[in-house]
Amino acid sequence: MAAATWRRSGHNSAEADWRQRVDLAAAFRLAAMHDWHEAVANHFSFAVSDNGRQFLMNPRWRHFSRIKASELLLLDADDPTTMEQPGAPDPAAWNIHGALHRILPQARCVLHVHPPYATALSALADPTILPIDQNCARFYRRTAIDLSYGGVANTEAEGRRIAETLGANRRAILGNHGVLIVAPTVADAFDDLYYLERACRTLVLAWSTGRPLNVMPHDLAEHTARAWEAYPSYAAAYFDEMKRILDGQDGSYAE
Repeated sequence: MAAATWRRSGHNSAEADWRQRVDLAAAFRLAAMHDWHEAVANHFSFAVSDNGRQFLMNPRWRHFSRIKASELLLLDADDPTTMEQPGAPDPAAWNIHGALHRILPQARCVLHVHPPYATALSALADPTILPIDQNCARFYRRTAIDLSYGGVANTEAEGRRIAETLGANRRAILGNHGVLIVAPTVADAFDDLYYLERACRTLVLAWSTGRPLNVMPHDLAEHTARAWEAYPSYAAAYFDEMKRILDGQDGSYAE
């Protein structure tokens, strides 16, 4: 392996560990396919220990379209020597993802990117996702808004602030920055990210017409959001289909 790894204790079966690696590697490849990535920045992680503090993450400055399952770093959020190790992760990635996995046990899978439309929305004074269609309504009152951007996350304090802002939410619009998704599985997180960027695209395009928005009333928006939550197997089915597309194009992500 080209990238360094850290050992963890209390792990699940080797087969389950490998499946998690493959799913996370697929998410990187698919993010590149959808143009959500940015140069060799942005990061995904997945907790592999029961307490959530040992996690997989992409190696430093590797393009999303080239990441393989075997190359993912295995890190410990409680290890203060992580950044001193050979092959240490990107500092901003460590500060954000390390804090999330250390502070929020429910943050099993964490996807952080700067996709075009969601990042454009994050640059507005009010980046709320208004419920103007059913995709937008999926996030109605279910997304944290962070308007206290502190610059590039090169300190532990900035990562801790982001984790505290997210709190019990699964999604966050990071003002002047991008978006953050946490979920119990890679499939759930990827599905959320896909629909979040779609929702932001719809909102930005609707605003670009200069005409008034037709915003759903509260009861309708809430009803639509709950309807989304009634499709528990939808995300897994979508992610499996996307992996089949990857397999047909380049299955090296699973190596």
